[in-house]
Amino acid sequence: QVQLVESGGGLVQPGGSLRLSCVASGFTFSTYTMNWYRQAPGKERELVAKVTSAGNTVYGDSVKGRFTISRDNGKNTVYLQMNSLKPEDTAVYYCNVVRYIVYWGKGTLVTVSS
Repeated sequence: QVQLVESGGGLVQPGGSLRLSCVASGFTFSTYTMNWYRQAPGKERELVAKVTSAGNTVYGDSVKGRFTISRDNGKNTVYLQMNSLKPEDTAVYYCNVVRYIVYWGKGTLVTVSS
């Protein structure tokens, strides 16, 4: 079955960096678009970034120029490098894939605070 396991979240000061990882299993990872979403307290879940099977990327407006999504098909892993973090980036970050239905990981919490 499809499984997505996120890691790498934590507490970081404004201006700092974190790298999130999502390890996928149960499907042919290299052939699917992989997505990162986030959900802040009291807000709707929003798309952060996506990377297609061809390596093309799309970013949400609020993270352009600060976040970078990448994938390692040999490790079945998608990454989210987050730089210049702001308090408004505080959220639970989720990995997502659409394979007939939408699959979500359990998420990893990122807190940006001094």
